[in-house]
Amino acid sequence: MASIISEGIEINVETYYQADYSNPINNEFMFAYRITIENHNSFTVKLLQRHWFIFDSNSEHREVEGEGVVGVQPVILPQKQFQYVSGCNLKSEIGRMYGYYIMENENSKTTFKVKIPAFEMVVPFKNN
Repeated sequence: MASIISEGIEINVETYYQADYSNPINNEFMFAYRITIENHNSFTVKLLQRHWFIFDSNSEHREVEGEGVVGVQPVILPQKQFQYVSGCNLKSEIGRMYGYYIMENENSKTTFKVKIPAFEMVVPFKNN
């Protein structure tokens, strides 16, 4: 698990290889990741945007950005958390992701950047 705290927001990431949705013969490898976002601040926050940097071990690099996560812009109260599951497809058995969220302080309406820690996506047989 990868974890980081920035701007009073804790981000934890767990990854899972999705063998049933992968096709290694065609260099298609699917991974799921579960992200838990915990608000350690004294104010409510709203997740407005996400920005991902995705690296494949075959030297491919992608950037993905958009509003919210999994179709929502969650509001997270102080000392509460929000969790979601999403996925990433790679063209090799090993990859890496990291990024950031743009969040809004619901009291002051100011925005700030929250780091998402780098995490590895590795097909289990590559760990042997």
